[in-house]
Amino acid sequence: MTPRPFELLAFDWDGTLMDSMGTIVACTRAALTELGLPALADEEIRQAVGLGFAETVERLAPGAGPEDARLIRESYSRLWVSTYREHPVLFPGAVELLADLEADGYLLAVATGKSRRGLDRDLAATGLAARFHTTRTVDEARSKPDPEMLLAILGELGVAPGRALMIGDSVWDLEMAANAGVAALAVTTGGYRRDELVACGAAGCVAGLAEIRRWLRAPR
Repeated sequence: MTPRPFELLAFDWDGTLMDSMGTIVACTRAALTELGLPALADEEIRQAVGLGFAETVERLAPGAGPEDARLIRESYSRLWVSTYREHPVLFPGAVELLADLEADGYLLAVATGKSRRGLDRDLAATGLAARFHTTRTVDEARSKPDPEMLLAILGELGVAPGRALMIGDSVWDLEMAANAGVAALAVTTGGYRRDELVACGAAGCVAGLAEIRRWLRAPR
């Protein structure tokens, strides 16, 4: 059998494994409206998903000061809890994919711009916590595309950058991987077009979770 080119697979969470994009966009739009801030196109909001909160605010409300950022955070959090928070919805096949990859001997991790509280809640609700050998959120590391969270995962699990693959749906995932010296596989399940993802230098680009295992098993 040909040796596997990767030992560790690090997944983004929102938009890659969890189908949360539509809900996030709707809640963000409602928070901006509530605060009287300019309306944004769905595409603009989608392309900020995956960043840390400060970086998201800078993109959605350029020049916003600390007080404005605080109000946006509070509005979004309140609206999420009162109206938009639902049981997390995984993309079809996510549970089976992770089980298969674990059976294949891969180390599995999560590197996400989500908060620690939010990720832990989702992992508990989906029953996937035990599938991952480690996880990092923006609460424990600098926001993507800074490589800190991915490098922390590599260090904890003792995996060299050349033996890891980052799997994500945003340019931030792919840029973080490049900054960490890690190969990346793009998935077109988020807010970016295939050409935008390919332009970031991803080793491959697939249309959904069903194609990930096939891509990993393809000869190289």
